[in-house]
Amino acid sequence: MSINVTLELQVSAENREALLNTLEAILPDTRAYKGCQSIVVTSNDDDPLNIILLEKWDTRADHESYVAWRAERGDLEKLGALLVARPASKFLTALKI
Repeated sequence: MSINVTLELQVSAENREALLNTLEAILPDTRAYKGCQSIVVTSNDDDPLNIILLEKWDTRADHESYVAWRAERGDLEKLGALLVARPASKFLTALKI
């Protein structure tokens, strides 16, 4: 069963455009990574400095492998430098109701 992941990013006004440009540059590799079904970048209508990625992965292990790969490359550190708070991830499984 696939897993949904949200990644919540809080960015400063001066770094918002840089963050969006960085995401645009790296997301093709994310979408091509083993297990990634989809990823959508959204902006909170009530707080445009709150960027939320909506991701769908084959398995949590695929996502964890992807995050480890990004960390090894130094991408997480570069993204973190643009943020004003630690990113927050949530792993969500759809209920059959």
